[in-house]
Amino acid sequence: MPGRIPQSFIDDLLARTDIVDVIDNYVSLKKGGKNYLGLCPFHDEKSPSFTVSPDKQFYHCFGCGVNGTAIGFLMEYNRMDFPEVVEDLASKAGLEVPREGGSNVASDGTSESYELMELIVKYYRDQLKEHRTSQQAVSYLKGRGISGEIAAKYEIGYAPAGWDNLLKKFGGSRDAQARLEKLGMVITREGGGQYDRFRDRIIYPIRDYRGRVVGFGGRTLGDDTPKYLNSPETIIFHKGRELYGLFQARQKLKETNRVFVVEGYMDVIALAQFDITNAVATLGVAATADHLHRIYRNVNQVVFCFDGDEAGRTAAWRAMEIALTFLREGNQAFFIFMPDGKDPDDFVREHGNDFFQNQDNFIPLSDYLFSHLTSKVDLKTREGRSQLIDLATPLISRIPQGGFKQLITSDLAKIANTPVENIDPLIPKSRPATRHTKPVFNSHGTGTRTPVTAIIELLLTRPELANLIDDPAELNGIPDPGADFLRQMVELLHNRPELNCAGIIENWRGTKYETRLRQIAADSDERIASLSDPDMEMLDALEKLRSHKERQNRQKIAQIDRISDLSDEDKDRLRQAGKHKSPTHKE
Repeated sequence: MPGRIPQSFIDDLLARTDIVDVIDNYVSLKKGGKNYLGLCPFHDEKSPSFTVSPDKQFYHCFGCGVNGTAIGFLMEYNRMDFPEVVEDLASKAGLEVPREGGSNVASDGTSESYELMELIVKYYRDQLKEHRTSQQAVSYLKGRGISGEIAAKYEIGYAPAGWDNLLKKFGGSRDAQARLEKLGMVITREGGGQYDRFRDRIIYPIRDYRGRVVGFGGRTLGDDTPKYLNSPETIIFHKGRELYGLFQARQKLKETNRVFVVEGYMDVIALAQFDITNAVATLGVAATADHLHRIYRNVNQVVFCFDGDEAGRTAAWRAMEIALTFLREGNQAFFIFMPDGKDPDDFVREHGNDFFQNQDNFIPLSDYLFSHLTSKVDLKTREGRSQLIDLATPLISRIPQGGFKQLITSDLAKIANTPVENIDPLIPKSRPATRHTKPVFNSHGTGTRTPVTAIIELLLTRPELANLIDDPAELNGIPDPGADFLRQMVELLHNRPELNCAGIIENWRGTKYETRLRQIAADSDERIASLSDPDMEMLDALEKLRSHKERQNRQKIAQIDRISDLSDEDKDRLRQAGKHKSPTHKE
């Protein structure tokens, strides 16, 4: 694994990121006072309860309770992990994500793996040009109409026949051989020894969305099976996340708002030969949610291109089921089915580039869904129409709340010949799971807020109030729950006075304090806005903490005095009682 992302970089990244701009890409926001309002994307609602605060760089839904920063929103909404969100925001800000070195860098050799994969790409490309047996591969590519320019763009190479060509080139030591095996480039025999995974195959390097080589695909030129072979899952390659051709398509995606999803490497390359360079392919697996996350982050329109045979239609239905959950504002999905025995290469040769890209020739997802379901039932009978409703409503429930969901529900009602009011109650509603976290600093249980909570609330809203505490060390020894955390928070703001609410929260991401900080930030707006003098509120809370500390000190002194007045015999009895007190004894 790469080293940890420095917290200072995350702080700077948040300072460059406007949460309103981030969320407005997914939720239609309207100005409402100093905040922005919209319909919550995490639960069904008809009136907006979802607020975004540009001052705090924080979002909160009063309906379902979700809240957080721009990073948290993208993690929740797109189901991305933390490093991926940071990478994405950094890319948009034109920044390179640094990693901490030294002991923070794990020893899995990830950076060395990427470097080795680049060398292997060059090796395979050189073999296509220079190896004495590469002519069959060259002839195959020419036969498919692939030009040298397109072959170079997609870095097509050749793995010569033979068991150990790659091993001889890059496996000069045991460590090197182990690294090749770890990357899936060689295979270890059960009886010992190793051999190259790719032999006598055309090679297609697979780059991730950042351009790093993570794996390879190979098409056999002989009788080896399977015809197409991919790298196995490794520390840098996950088939369910990567899309072949996405890196090469990124430039085109700046000009268009559409991605074609095809089935194989040659489909991508053949379409590129006809200047259709916005095509990607899954890597021997069905389309996944991670694939569509990646695609819909770049465009709003996906066109699935599948063979018209049974396998192709099975893959299309699976893609349709996953795509339903992504049909938020502006996102669309369409389908093209190739005639039996034809692939996208044949299709575009026969019909031309313009026809292939003409949206009038695409099948909208809703049409495909209903044509598929109605083919399974008899709409002439009540039983058949009831069966259609039973099949369709679980699928419609996956669609995010909005206009498309309403329209497709109305379509189902028309096809089933029943009022839409009969359909609505049958569509399951899903809400986010409620998170239960034990508070780490809270009220005393009487409805009153502790001074610690009051100060944290003020600092989240007005971080500059930390300057009212000259030295964080004065918070040492305060008996109130959360006082030690408060001291850490004040130290942070003394060192990083530019931090806002979001920056403070992100400094405690993944700790026991994060959820409570988000809760306080979500609940504080109205109360803080009602304060006539936040500075005085802060000073009053600090004075209460100092009083608690002084009271505890006086109690300790009094206890010491009382003990010192005891006789030696009484002190000994007290010590013996302490030794024999039951561990379950309650004061």
